[in-house]
Amino acid sequence: MRIGEAAAAAGTTARALRFYEQRGLLPPPVRTASGQREYGADEVARVRVIRDLLALGLTVEDLRGCADRLHLLSGDPLPRCGAVEPGAAGSGVVGRRLAALDAEIGRLAGLRENLARRAAGG
Repeated sequence: MRIGEAAAAAGTTARALRFYEQRGLLPPPVRTASGQREYGADEVARVRVIRDLLALGLTVEDLRGCADRLHLLSGDPLPRCGAVEPGAAGSGVVGRRLAALDAEIGRLAGLRENLARRAAGG
């Protein structure tokens, strides 16, 4: 299928597919004789995994570090990634992202507390 069809099947845009390819998340697709990109079901499944992981808060840079293993997450059902206890020192991409999210939550909670105190006149 051509890029527009593949993008629609994955729930994204052709521009996103080209972006994922440029960033190394999606391998360069097979090209037709006229140079158009051709995608198959495996590429569409990979783009869905990429979109799901980005929606969970991982970044493109996070995914670049494990791009060679993204195909392992496209099964049905998806394999379990293992439990990570909140606050536990996780390892790898997920652990680093959880730590970053915890730090951001702490920062925002502090901002909220300061704003509420000032609004109360304290």
